[in-house]
Amino acid sequence: MQKHPGIKDIARIAGVSIATVSRVLNGNSYVSPELSKRVLEAAGKLKYQPNRIARGLRKGKTNTIGFLIPDIENPFFSAIVKGAEDFLRKFGYTILLCSSSGIAEREDELLNVLFSHKVDGLMTIPLESQTPYLEKIERLGIPVVVIDDIIKKKDVSSVASDNYSGMSQLMRYLLDTNHKSFAFLSGDPHTYSGKERLRAFRDVMVRQQENVEYEILFGTYTFNSGIDMLRKLKRIPDAIVCGNDMIAFGVLTELQRMRYKIPDDVSITGFDDVLFSKMTNPPLTTVRQDYYMMGEVAAQLLMDSLNYKKRDSVLLKTELVIRGSSRE
Repeated sequence: MQKHPGIKDIARIAGVSIATVSRVLNGNSYVSPELSKRVLEAAGKLKYQPNRIARGLRKGKTNTIGFLIPDIENPFFSAIVKGAEDFLRKFGYTILLCSSSGIAEREDELLNVLFSHKVDGLMTIPLESQTPYLEKIERLGIPVVVIDDIIKKKDVSSVASDNYSGMSQLMRYLLDTNHKSFAFLSGDPHTYSGKERLRAFRDVMVRQQENVEYEILFGTYTFNSGIDMLRKLKRIPDAIVCGNDMIAFGVLTELQRMRYKIPDDVSITGFDDVLFSKMTNPPLTTVRQDYYMMGEVAAQLLMDSLNYKKRDSVLLKTELVIRGSSRE
């Protein structure tokens, strides 16, 4: 195994003491320009890479932030990470990203991995809302921001979109455009966003003075789950309301395979407005979340917590985006 160069090697090549190398690399005391140049040239020649974790342990911080998400393949989560990463980079922080692939047991393992790396803080998009997940992350003893959920605990910051308002607006639009029967294909109803979207759908249906038919099925927030839930419907309604865009992509694909015309035969809607939503044929009507901003806000909340400033939870606005997959 090839040995990684250390400060002893740099000191030998530069012809200086180990203490001088340490002072130059850490920048915590004065070293003459001549000696600094010799040390840096020797470090460059050896392609020296400092051990950030070991250095962090000595200084009490590692300048790393753990980020745990449910699904790396979903562009919604990737965009949130991008927003957070761009913000944190300006302050010298690096993200350690982990994906649980929708497996609760894997979530526990990855929390332990991030903790073992001595991350300064944690951003997380949990598989399920509230306890017992909160109890796990609170035991880590580091600042935590929960994303895509609203947490009403004084020691945990959180940021989410107004899922209830977005779904309510979408349903009013579908009713105003003379849709009379509906299917709601939900992802996991135990997540905050899943509960809020389902609650809005049901509330709008209950408030209708006219009789409307609807069916509700549950699956996961994935392309394949959209196909599976569609096949389980008792019948194809006027509108299929999908819990997110990934479900809608699966529904669109399967309906087109079945020779349905969209939106003439059935309207399809999603939720999130990920990048590919405008690229489908026809383009997807959906509810837009500013997921990049969600990541930025989460990073800001975490920075505030790291600086001992507590912020209340933040609820971001959503926007209805009408495209060709729904009939007017």
